[in-house]
Amino acid sequence: MNEDYEENGYVVFKNFVLESDLKKLRETATQFHQSWKQENSLFYAEKAVNSAYLTAKKYLNSADRESLFKFIASAKFMDVVFSIMGGRPTFMNTQLFFDPVNEGQKNYWHRDPQYHMSIDEQKQALFGPNVVHFRVPLVDEPGVELIPGTHRRWDKDDELDVRLERNGRKSHDNLSTSIKVKLDAGDLLVFSANMIHRGVYGMDRMSLDILFCDPVPELVKFVDDNCLPESDILDKLENPDAFKSAIEIKTNNKAMHATSA
Repeated sequence: MNEDYEENGYVVFKNFVLESDLKKLRETATQFHQSWKQENSLFYAEKAVNSAYLTAKKYLNSADRESLFKFIASAKFMDVVFSIMGGRPTFMNTQLFFDPVNEGQKNYWHRDPQYHMSIDEQKQALFGPNVVHFRVPLVDEPGVELIPGTHRRWDKDDELDVRLERNGRKSHDNLSTSIKVKLDAGDLLVFSANMIHRGVYGMDRMSLDILFCDPVPELVKFVDDNCLPESDILDKLENPDAFKSAIEIKTNNKAMHATSA
């Protein structure tokens, strides 16, 4: 396991992605982004800072999807995933992060689980199962602001007040416990979805996030079938284990539900 990640909840691998791969990722992400914006123009104009499901069939052609699957399942990339997560990391989703249209829009402190979990459930989530972001900035960007160690510990009073906007605090207020991690194109930032963090807007950021989770049904239920590779693509991948894990768990879930129905 990676000691820096275990202690701090994040780690950066500088200059991780080759320029040729980065160029292709940037082209694919741009194609996706243009198509996504057309269909989500109002949401994009009002408040969006990210989109999701890049590997779905909806916005990318077959060649671009296959190229993205090959990057995710490359031996080099998956070696890092296994070094962070151990066990049986399972593909969950992809996201694209960008700047809001409204330049006055504030960034916000959060833990990812807070949008679908109670306070008690968020506390329990610190003990697993895990969801981890693997972020590749496609251009140089201001990066992410993180509070180290919060993937394993609960909020201090001021952190919780800001994150949940209690006691007159706002989710964009600064926190003294944070550090800012600037990212250059081609870096790889790995961070726990459980930790307190916020994006830093500016520089026309465009970051590709690939999310992996532990192999448990309660997390894999969020995986969209349309975002998984077909069998003919699976056969072309260097290390398809994370995709195979998601497919297997989803297949078993469906079989169990069919039996109990």
